[in-house]
Amino acid sequence: MHFSNFGQKFCTKSGIGELMNDLASLPAGNAPIYALGGGNPAPLPALQAAFLEMLQFYAENQKDLQQNTFNYPSPQGHTGFIAVLVERLNEQYGWSLSEKNIALTNGSQNAFFMLFNLLAGKTHLGFKRIQLPMAPEYIGYEDTGLSENMFISQKPLIEKLDNRQFKYRIDSEALQIQNDAAALCVSRPTNPTGNVITDSELALLDKLSTQHGIPLIIDNAYGAPFPNIIHVPNKLLWHDNIILSMSLSKLGFPGVRTGIIVANQEIVEALTQMNAVMNLSPCALGPSIMQPLFKNDKILQLCSDHITPFYRQRANDALTWFNDAFSDVNAFVHKPEGSIFLWLWFPSLNIDTAELYQRLKKIGVLVVPGHYFFPGVDKSWPHTRQCVRVNISGDAATIQTGLRLIADAVRQAS
Repeated sequence: MHFSNFGQKFCTKSGIGELMNDLASLPAGNAPIYALGGGNPAPLPALQAAFLEMLQFYAENQKDLQQNTFNYPSPQGHTGFIAVLVERLNEQYGWSLSEKNIALTNGSQNAFFMLFNLLAGKTHLGFKRIQLPMAPEYIGYEDTGLSENMFISQKPLIEKLDNRQFKYRIDSEALQIQNDAAALCVSRPTNPTGNVITDSELALLDKLSTQHGIPLIIDNAYGAPFPNIIHVPNKLLWHDNIILSMSLSKLGFPGVRTGIIVANQEIVEALTQMNAVMNLSPCALGPSIMQPLFKNDKILQLCSDHITPFYRQRANDALTWFNDAFSDVNAFVHKPEGSIFLWLWFPSLNIDTAELYQRLKKIGVLVVPGHYFFPGVDKSWPHTRQCVRVNISGDAATIQTGLRLIADAVRQAS
């Protein structure tokens, strides 16, 4: 079979593809599996109960079900949910959003595919790229570009902290907006590291993007006000030059595939047209279920009472488990300031983490090797091959045992 350039790109090996395939093809037999590699959030009972309550409501109220799910919604997305989002965000942050400032998509991955290719690639002004102020960054970005070399990034500053922790910081002195930059993009909190760029770092990016006439994209999938998996003080920004991405996934509903883009009217109209071509319209199930929970602020209460404290405690526990498992290993952990991951760094590793990943997979431990998270960075930098991402949202015993097995493998390969 002869595929087009487009087909060849998406049929070749990718980081996000390998991750999802591993989740679906775990080692055979009765050996235990330590699945620490995916991005699934924790199945919190209070959130699941709220979800099931709304499903039961629609099962008993067929008129509401018919209105919300038996017809195509607008290509912009479920209008009732958009209206509630506008009301809640304006109320909480003092913004001046209208319904023309929000578009829904079939998940954040779908949103970033559309956004990146809307802004970057071949244009009448020449070839444009997405600039990441620093890497590591989200695994799903790099393979979304329809053009090659769509991303450019720079190395972070690495600040060593107490208790074998470290933190990435933007190298503000070295940061220059490239002439071919179509947009800046940063996740906050960051997947994979749990890093939260500071308010001053965010203000710098906002200033630079405005000065250069390019948008600043903020991937807020883990941030405030929902799901609010963020453990340090932070300020959420939005204005006409910012494209803010949110999601229902990390509330505990990844299967409903609902992404939320808050942007100026021109961006929203473009995404609406792309939705019409690619999807006819985005899925209405998630917005239908969540609309009442947003309207009465129950979702924010669920975040503050259940999601935020669960992940704060889990991050603290995971640090304890890390220190116990790696007590005699040259290993560091990024300070977990948000998201649902630990980012581990092994400076003395004699193999790269791609090989470590294969060794761990043979004993039923699934992690994500770090080299996938450095789009646009020179891969000859050893640090890109010394890190792994570990999901800490699952069963506590699984995480503890998985970390001990990772430590054993690193000990043998150091």
